Amino acid sequence: MALPTDPQKHIETWQSSGLSQVAYCRQHKLNSKTFANWLRVYRSQPVAAVASTLIPVEIKLEPSSLGSLCLRCPQGHTLELPTEISPQWLGKLLKCLD
Repeated sequence: MALPTDPQKHIETWQSSGLSQVAYCRQHKLNSKTFANWLRVYRSQPVAAVASTLIPVEIKLEPSSLGSLCLRCPQGHTLELPTEISPQWLGKLLKCLD
C-alpha cells in the first residue's frame, strides 16, 4: 500500500523538523493517530533499490611532507588520512561512501 504524496511529504517534513510527532501534528493541525498510521505504512514500504555506482579513482604518487594519505575525488573533495590507517578501516569507509 503506497502512501499518497501529501502524507509522505508530511512524514519527510516531520523527520527533518526536529519536532516530536505530537508537536508536529499540533503545529500542522493533524490528527496524531492518523499521522501514526501514515508513519506505520511509510515504514512498512520496501526501500527502493539504489543502483551501485563506481567512482573513478586516479592514483598518482605525490611526495607528502605531512606523512598522510590524501584521497581526491573528481568532484573536488579531499580526504586526508594518516599513513598508519588500517587498510580494512579505509575499505569500510570507502564502501560507506559508495
